[in-house]
Amino acid sequence: MIDLHTHSIFSDGELIPAELIRRAVAMGYKAIAITDHIDQSNMDLIIPRIAGAVEALRSFVPIKVIVGAEITHVPPALIPDMVKEARRLGARLVVVHGETIVEPVAEGTNRAAIEAGADILAHPGLITHDDLMFAREKGITLEITARKGHSLSNGHVAASATALGILLTVNSDAHCPSDLISREFAEKVLLSAGIDAGNLRKVFLNAEALLERALR
Repeated sequence: MIDLHTHSIFSDGELIPAELIRRAVAMGYKAIAITDHIDQSNMDLIIPRIAGAVEALRSFVPIKVIVGAEITHVPPALIPDMVKEARRLGARLVVVHGETIVEPVAEGTNRAAIEAGADILAHPGLITHDDLMFAREKGITLEITARKGHSLSNGHVAASATALGILLTVNSDAHCPSDLISREFAEKVLLSAGIDAGNLRKVFLNAEALLERALR
């Protein structure tokens, strides 16, 4: 399993990075990204702290660990600069918290994330056709999520993205130990979203590509 969207105690997760990584190892993960929620108030603290933890643990864990960040509930106009700053601070993978139907995310967030070149637009809710076309043009990956609530729009995202040839990935958006998912469960999430069995491999290959890009 390659899981590119998880949270530690540095935002609203339950686990310190070492335990989150250890539990991923125990579940047979190939790679995990720690993508804690950031805005202007905390990004200069969180990203370097996670980077330091990952660097200290790197030689002692048998999986790839990516330093990431999830830009969350930030006004759309500020997202492009935040994506750049997150990368400058050491985030190798930048996720933007998309317009999920279960939270009051500002309209225009999906568009801003795509325009900014974020790596993953997480749980983009009822993403519009225009934004879908823009995501395809920019090569942005949309997320199919195992997270309760956010997963309510998986069907819309999967059907729209598949029809238009837009890149997809599947992540846990884990906040606690029981949120981490196996590869087998990830396949069930994708199938439940309407991704046919023949397209499962494409989703996992895209996760591999995102991982390789983050490791460069």
